Amino acid sequence: MIVAAVLFVYAVLLCTLAPRLLRGARWAERAPRLGIAVWQALGASALTAAVLTGLALTVPTVRVSADLAQLLEACVMALTAQYASAGGAAAGAAGAVLALAVLGRTAWCAGTTLLRIRRQRSEHREVLALVGRPDATRGVVVLDHEEPVAYCLPGRHRRTVITTGALDTLDDDQLEAVLAHEHAHQAERHDAVLTWARTLARAFPRVPLFRTAEAEIARLVEMRADDVAAARSGRLTTAAALLAVAGGRTPAAALAAGGSTAAQRVRRLIEPHRPLGSLRIAAGSLTAAAVLALPLLVVGGPAAAATQLNYCPDGTPAAQVTTMR
Repeated sequence: MIVAAVLFVYAVLLCTLAPRLLRGARWAERAPRLGIAVWQALGASALTAAVLTGLALTVPTVRVSADLAQLLEACVMALTAQYASAGGAAAGAAGAVLALAVLGRTAWCAGTTLLRIRRQRSEHREVLALVGRPDATRGVVVLDHEEPVAYCLPGRHRRTVITTGALDTLDDDQLEAVLAHEHAHQAERHDAVLTWARTLARAFPRVPLFRTAEAEIARLVEMRADDVAAARSGRLTTAAALLAVAGGRTPAAALAAGGSTAAQRVRRLIEPHRPLGSLRIAAGSLTAAAVLALPLLVVGGPAAAATQLNYCPDGTPAAQVTTMR
């Protein structure tokens, strides 16, 4: 019962305190890739803790088949003692329902989200095949439209799309920056990162952590793509390119250089560049790894303790097992 209680409290604290402490953190803007990893780790850790809370409650209700060896039965008895719950069978049933509900809800929302995105991208690719003009030199699809827009359709049949309005507005260096931005989205699979964040936010819309993580990850993947473009074309050139395409409307399933966060990102590019130091990046990476591992360590501790008890030595004689009963 203690294990389940610790995991439950940990999940609640993570889901409520982490968004308040980390929303809009300046260090994440200085190292967007680390920020993305931390938000992903927080979400995965909270989800894992919720599932393991339910599983920890079910352990005391596990029964061993009569035809198994007495040694195995004794070991299971030791595990049951370590995870014992005052609620008995009722707590075990509640734990099983909790674990299955969290996993089932996550799987359902992941499936429906993926299907919706796949359908949207497929429909838009069909439109591009009809009205777009492939530009083999730049590796893009050109749309005749006066509004300056640039975006990419990620996935297996990826496309980078740019309008004639953008080609007329951007100079060569700015165009290179915009294309580098879109290629960064595709190369680093930002679509998969965003899909996972959206899945959790849709599955558990009332959980502050998942809502905040979706917004923060969406912001940080754009900053990460900006950094890739700036490393190639310069920060001021990238900022000017973002301003040029900031107001463009893009398909729902696309990743665009503009968007609602463009003004904030332009200010970030104009300001002096102060990347996060290597020591702080290492510390942040270790913290993310610890957050991911903590629920597993908590739930695995009693099992490890049970293996050290005399209930489970190698070659336990049958008489000893009988005596334990």
